Amino acid sequence: MSDTNKEGLFSKSNIKLITNPLNDDNPISVQVLGICSALAVTVQMKNAFVMSISVIAVIAIGNVIISLLRNYIPSRIRIIVQLVVAAALVILVDQILKAYAYDVSKQLSVFVGLIITNCILMGRFEAFALKNKPWPSFLDGLGNGLGYGFVLMVVAFFRELLGSGKIWGYPVLGDPIEKTGVYSMGYINNGLVILAPMALLMVGIFIWVQRGINKKLIEK
Repeated sequence: MSDTNKEGLFSKSNIKLITNPLNDDNPISVQVLGICSALAVTVQMKNAFVMSISVIAVIAIGNVIISLLRNYIPSRIRIIVQLVVAAALVILVDQILKAYAYDVSKQLSVFVGLIITNCILMGRFEAFALKNKPWPSFLDGLGNGLGYGFVLMVVAFFRELLGSGKIWGYPVLGDPIEKTGVYSMGYINNGLVILAPMALLMVGIFIWVQRGINKKLIEK
């Protein structure tokens, strides 16, 4: 899509900017970007959700800012400008989390700050926002952020369920101490699931299932 595009705000091509990253062009499972955070913050769904919202905000708003500045950024310093925009937004998000979700902010630790190094973020700035108007750039950032967050939430769901018997921090399999629910049948929480190598395996399973359902991805 180029700057000469005169289509409506919610044209078919604009809608694809949101829907394609959810499946056909998912940043994690298809482009294989942002894997590190997918391994680090998916032990609990709450952490994965906060991380997803943070990335969505940074990419969507950052894309708009870069798009607005695209005609004024000298080519030789464009990467520096992109890093400054990303760093400013990440700092803002980090401060908001510390102010309103301090416990989650502590659990996410340095990973919020490391959003600035997320390949998805810099990739969208460079590949899309620098070449398109603000509205398509916003949709592109929103779509890629949602695609990233979708994978994180799916992986976090299974890791938290199988690793601690909880969903969003609430016990759903019973009490492992009192041996109620599933635990009464001898089930034991799988501690391996909360380790990073198992997160990588789950991302791999997600990719396998996705490609099994979406045959178009087999050729990618």
